[in-house]
Amino acid sequence: QVQLVESGGGSVRAGGSTRLSCTASGNIFGVHKMAWYRQTPGNERELVASITTDGTTQYSDSVKGRFTISRNNFRNAVYLQMNNLDSEDTGTYYCYGNLQAYAGSGLSPVTDYWGRGTQVTVSS
Repeated sequence: QVQLVESGGGSVRAGGSTRLSCTASGNIFGVHKMAWYRQTPGNERELVASITTDGTTQYSDSVKGRFTISRNNFRNAVYLQMNNLDSEDTGTYYCYGNLQAYAGSGLSPVTDYWGRGTQVTVSS
């Protein structure tokens, strides 16, 4: 069974930094796009940053120049380095992976998977 498990986050002072990690595990054949999303109470989940297998990245305008997404394809892992944090960055951060798993004697369809989320709280 495929799982995405996040780590990192917690409480951070404004202007500080933190790093999120996420590892996909299970009978994985291949991981395509990976990303981080953020959700705050009463709002929809929004894309923070994404990265493709070849390292092409995309960022929301609010985090450009402050956050860096990276990945380790051998470990099926994705990371989010978050610098110069401010209160607007507070939220629950979810790891996303678009991947394909082994299923019986073949492969599953390419499917979207989500982690359970990790909280980042930025205080002034």
